[in-house]
Amino acid sequence: SEKIKVLIMGANMPAVIAKEIKSQFSILGAKFVAVRSSATAEDSASAAWAGQLESYLNTTEKDLLENVKKCWASLFTPRAIFYRFEKFGDRTHLQKISVAVVVQKMVDSEKSGIAFSVHPVTQDYNQLIIEAGLGLGEAIVSGQITPDSYVVEKVPRRILDKNVVTQTRGMFRGKAGGSEWHDVLKEHGEPPTLSDSQILELSDLILRIESHYVFP
Repeated sequence: SEKIKVLIMGANMPAVIAKEIKSQFSILGAKFVAVRSSATAEDSASAAWAGQLESYLNTTEKDLLENVKKCWASLFTPRAIFYRFEKFGDRTHLQKISVAVVVQKMVDSEKSGIAFSVHPVTQDYNQLIIEAGLGLGEAIVSGQITPDSYVVEKVPRRILDKNVVTQTRGMFRGKAGGSEWHDVLKEHGEPPTLSDSQILELSDLILRIESHYVFP
């Protein structure tokens, strides 16, 4: 893993790719972007790559090309290599897996979270679950904060359960870019992150997405 990462980070990015990235970055017109990794074999019925590869939030133009290379290199972290071996075993070397890097405008999130259109624990197809917290979602994805969780019944549409957690810290944009941990005041961290109307509005959106893809 270390040898492969050194090779990738030490190599020059092909000039044609670097030029195209810079050109498209200027078209975005954003000071801060998210540089996100997505494996070309991302999600299937038996594997979910979410969280296996790296993402770099609040990236500025100065760090853009370097962070793209870091995303490429993250396909070869010990975690990602082991995950491939777990899924493919002796066939690992036959799998043609690459990494796509997405550069997109960065949302300076006041609140963020994760949603599943089918309850991932009970596997009840008539329930969806939303998790939400203050600040950037990276704090939730990385498991560094415990978010609020809300269980919603699809038919009839109603909130079944709310587990509200007092949030004492969150991840937010740094002044010069990147992400920083900040303490959250009690009056902000104690109430539910989402109101009932926001939960139900999000539920409608989640079900529209599920309907569009005809899949949970």
